[in-house]
Amino acid sequence: MDYGVAGTALASGILFGYVLEQAGFGSPCKLTAQFRLTDWSVFKVMFTAIIVAAFGILLLQSHNYFGSLGFFVPTTFFWATATGAALIGAGFALGGYCPGTSVVGFVSGRIDALVFMAGMVLGILGFAAVYSTSLIQAILHSAQISAKTLPQWLGVSPWWVLLGMVVIAVGGFALGRMLEQKSHGVYTAEDVMDGVDHTQPLIGHDPVPQNLAGGGSGSGSVGGGGVPRAS
Repeated sequence: MDYGVAGTALASGILFGYVLEQAGFGSPCKLTAQFRLTDWSVFKVMFTAIIVAAFGILLLQSHNYFGSLGFFVPTTFFWATATGAALIGAGFALGGYCPGTSVVGFVSGRIDALVFMAGMVLGILGFAAVYSTSLIQAILHSAQISAKTLPQWLGVSPWWVLLGMVVIAVGGFALGRMLEQKSHGVYTAEDVMDGVDHTQPLIGHDPVPQNLAGGGSGSGSVGGGGVPRAS
């Protein structure tokens, strides 16, 4: 084993998990709020990361830092990609986690994240059991897209695609800010700990507390003044 590569991967994973937790993605109510269009933190953080990564890759490619072989880009099969995206999106919306954030949630002490992780393992085992069937193989290998990347598919420079992504991000940020203001703002760390639900009617100027901590550690009361959670 190359312990240098393994150590780098471990350090990168820990750093990635820390960033996810700092962004609030260890909380299922933070994540499901994106699907309700009331908290756009997921869009903002992930889209920013995608643009930064794309810009960095293009710079490295322009100076040939990857060498003549470049880096591996898997073949795209449309129906396999669409089906997988729909399934993971449904799981994301129902459970409030994705594979990475479920680990972050579990390390943060959320029992529901452990349940979600167990569900993923069962899903992987179930998929492996039916992988060789004709239906799954038909889905996995149908509608192959010959172009390896979006610039190749569109026949334009990658920099134009990056510019388009920036325009989409700016528009998404503006739309997200408008919808967040309409729905009383994003979930803060204090909201998550105090079980505040922005979707509930207001009493005075504060949202009604709800038990939205998503199975986190602790019971009865929480920090920030000891406000009891609703049962």
